[in-house]
Amino acid sequence: MTAQAPAIRVTALGKSYKDLQVLRGVDFDVARGSIFALLGSNGAGKTTVVKILSTLLAPDTGTAAVNGFDVATRAPDVRESISLTGQFAAVDEVLSGRENLVLVARLRHLKDPGGIADDLLRRFALTDAGDRRAATYSGGMRRRLDIAMSLIGRPPIVFLDEPTTGLDPEARLEVWRAVRELAGQGTTVLLTTQYLDEAEQLADHIAILHEGRIIANGTLADLKQLLPAARVEYVEKQPTLEDVFLAIIGGAAPTGTDQQTRKESR
Repeated sequence: MTAQAPAIRVTALGKSYKDLQVLRGVDFDVARGSIFALLGSNGAGKTTVVKILSTLLAPDTGTAAVNGFDVATRAPDVRESISLTGQFAAVDEVLSGRENLVLVARLRHLKDPGGIADDLLRRFALTDAGDRRAATYSGGMRRRLDIAMSLIGRPPIVFLDEPTTGLDPEARLEVWRAVRELAGQGTTVLLTTQYLDEAEQLADHIAILHEGRIIANGTLADLKQLLPAARVEYVEKQPTLEDVFLAIIGGAAPTGTDQQTRKESR
């Protein structure tokens, strides 16, 4: 493993459940210290990719490496390198926020679990709520606590599988701030989402997964180049990520007011 090697490398990954082919040759790399968004609709195969990368599921074909370790042959090393946060916050509601953090630190046999807990409470703006039961937390606070718990032990790579599912807009913004904080500290983040604005706001790099295949992969600027700029009266308007996504997967063209006001650039 070299310093330039990607944090995650996926090559020709395939997975089927009986007669249902979920992944059909998925390829992508994730640069170290970046936020990589795997964007797709429900059923596109996003969670299956995360399960394979986190060694919870074996691929049928292809290879994947996390932190330089093959997920099939070096599973213990992969698990030491990652943390996984699923679609629902895995906090103990009977315990306080601080007690949740201390418990995880003790389970990982780390020194000074109280100090670790206090540091994470500060980082995720939860200090004032640290002694309250997690059952009293808002959705955004629970999510932030869940992400904080996932950082205990300082894993270099974090998987966030649809971390804002079911959250209200304010709570989503709280989680977005937490994700940016992770990347700012040098953590590599692989984020799966079905929310276009989430990928647009957070990701350094975006891959669109559709029907088990990566059909577009690049920076937001790269993806916007796939569609021509539009004009609204005399003001040039660049396509949004939503425009790109719908066009690539064959979605319907804009309707109603959009159709009346948009004029293609020639």
